[in-house]
Amino acid sequence: MPQDVLRIADQTGSQEGQRVLVLTGPLVLSTMFEFQAMVRADQSQSLIIDFTQVPYVDSAGIGALVGAYVSRQHSSRRLALVGVSNRVRDALKVTRVEPFFHFFDSVSAAESGSGA
Repeated sequence: MPQDVLRIADQTGSQEGQRVLVLTGPLVLSTMFEFQAMVRADQSQSLIIDFTQVPYVDSAGIGALVGAYVSRQHSSRRLALVGVSNRVRDALKVTRVEPFFHFFDSVSAAESGSGA
């Protein structure tokens, strides 16, 4: 089985205080460490994570997302998820963490809905 690879493109949002992380690849145990480091270092008011090219997540990836949610909630900063596939959304539902997140169909919708 080939090693999973997650690429992360870091972009500024369309409004001040926004940051967009575009993920390409699975968010799993073997790929989550760079993601965690980027999210922990982020100081933006509104973080938008584009999942359009994320085929699946595992429990470690879900844990990394919950960690991102918790850290941002404690500092009154927003987190938005974009383009989440049914497979990823089902994983969030099964683990009962789906209600923690705000979902958008596009980055532009998340940018305008984030209030940053």
